[in-house]
Amino acid sequence: MANQNRGAIGQQIELPFSESIRISYQSLMLRFGRSIITTAGITLGIAFLVFVVISNEIATSTVGGGASEQLMDLGEEQETGISTKDKWLIIMSLIVCVVGITNSMLMSVTERYREIGTMKCLGALDHFVVILFLLESGFQGFAGALVGALIGLVASLLMGLANFGLDIFMDFPLLSVLLWILGASVLGMLLAVVGAAFPAWRAAKLPPAEAMRTEV
Repeated sequence: MANQNRGAIGQQIELPFSESIRISYQSLMLRFGRSIITTAGITLGIAFLVFVVISNEIATSTVGGGASEQLMDLGEEQETGISTKDKWLIIMSLIVCVVGITNSMLMSVTERYREIGTMKCLGALDHFVVILFLLESGFQGFAGALVGALIGLVASLLMGLANFGLDIFMDFPLLSVLLWILGASVLGMLLAVVGAAFPAWRAAKLPPAEAMRTEV
């Protein structure tokens, strides 16, 4: 009998995934200011990544394409390839993104003790709380990464125009650029989810009574 009651309660509080998405979106809108701050770190990290990679793609395609003879005639040598320094800077910036997401989500959990406690008192399962926090961070990560990728693209185009002029459009690596923008956006979302994993787990494990008594 107890098992049947427990199963019935579980069925009553189980929400569809679309409802989890709606709740997560509303939560982000209510905390729009903090969401912008959290997203800014991802935006800057992904913008730097895309800038370095696409600048290298443009330089490689331009030097290896029709503009190479003109550059040789002018006696100009353009180095292609991502330097070791830039690689380390990219890695460090992405690590900072993850740390920033983790710190922001931990602060969010602290500020929402009562909200989490209320949800759990109403019967929210642990995995439902985890999904909410991971969805929130995923939304922030994808949006911030997409904006950062576009900023990086614009910066790399300006750099290419400064170095090669309009020759960059003779053999422009459009497909490669689009793939990098998509990949960078997905990477930003994944980094945000990874950074939010521990805060989400911590939120899910909060005892309801303790969370309701906490003064924030």
